Amino acid sequence: MSEYKRFKTKQISVGGVKIGGDAPISVQSMLFTKTQDIQGCLEQLMQLKFAGADIVRLACLDIKDARALRQIKEQSPLPLIVDIHFNHNLALYCAEFIDGIRINPGNIGGKENIKAVVDACKQRKIPIRIGVNHGSLEKQFEIKHGRSVEALIQSALYNIKLLEDLDYTEIKISIKTSDVQSTIEAYTKLRNLCEYPFHLGVTEAGTKFHSTIKSSIALGNLLLNGIGDTLRVSMTGELCEEIKVAKAILQDSGVQKSGVNIISCPTCGRIQSDLLSAIKIVEEKTKDIKAPLNISVMGCAVNALGEAKGADVAIAFGKNEGLVIKRGEIVAKCKYDKLVDRFLEEVKIEAALWENK
Repeated sequence: MSEYKRFKTKQISVGGVKIGGDAPISVQSMLFTKTQDIQGCLEQLMQLKFAGADIVRLACLDIKDARALRQIKEQSPLPLIVDIHFNHNLALYCAEFIDGIRINPGNIGGKENIKAVVDACKQRKIPIRIGVNHGSLEKQFEIKHGRSVEALIQSALYNIKLLEDLDYTEIKISIKTSDVQSTIEAYTKLRNLCEYPFHLGVTEAGTKFHSTIKSSIALGNLLLNGIGDTLRVSMTGELCEEIKVAKAILQDSGVQKSGVNIISCPTCGRIQSDLLSAIKIVEEKTKDIKAPLNISVMGCAVNALGEAKGADVAIAFGKNEGLVIKRGEIVAKCKYDKLVDRFLEEVKIEAALWENK
């Protein structure tokens, strides 16, 4: 297996979360509750915290949103980024308390407005995310290049230069489309043209099923090629599922180990146990484990012993009984009704050992 190498990028901080450099790849989401609904936003923030999110973004459409956001920030369990378009005064207000600002400098209203926002961000070293999106390209780039990858790249470079000319480099970049191939191409081509950390995502990716597929292909491809410092899996109306899928992409790509990796066999006629029920129990009981363990739950002896050699803890089901195996060594032989509980005991022991290292 080849060694994973990530592009070295400038490191910035969003609240207490570092992005870029050698920092872990962070996972983000965005609230869909209206920002003026302070209690609703706080409830969603707690859900995201328990799901494992690192950073959360909120929309800010007007001054009422901005004032509500100040109150939300005072109670938020996670760093917050404000999403602002067209009205630079909202960015100036939020810069007093927020952890990061997402703007498109091209639609914020001229160089004087951009300079005002940058000056406000400089006071607290607040990072700015330049968000380039297929659906909101500046006219000059769309006229010259059409709705192409080149248009996206030129927009990103233009907006980066706007901030660099104002001597501001606390920047991260997103360059999103709703198409998998163009998303991969845009991020890949831009990666060699700047040093700033990248926020990965497929925008407007759709419902849970379609978003999972699109994001897994695009983000997985980029991550395996060393591209990406923070990411969001965008889903229609699925808040915590965004985090679950994002973490699975990091885990299953092998880029960033966190939590258990469950190896289980496809069901077939050789199985002599209720493998599906066993897997559901194992998934539920191990979902909060942070240790990067490989655990194997196999339904028959054909592949079970071979898989167990590469697993930290494994089950090999047989007829009415099975084996619990740790790193290739049998540690228990149990009747079916005791097997999963015995297996989970060993998983918890391994997780505790990892946490106490």
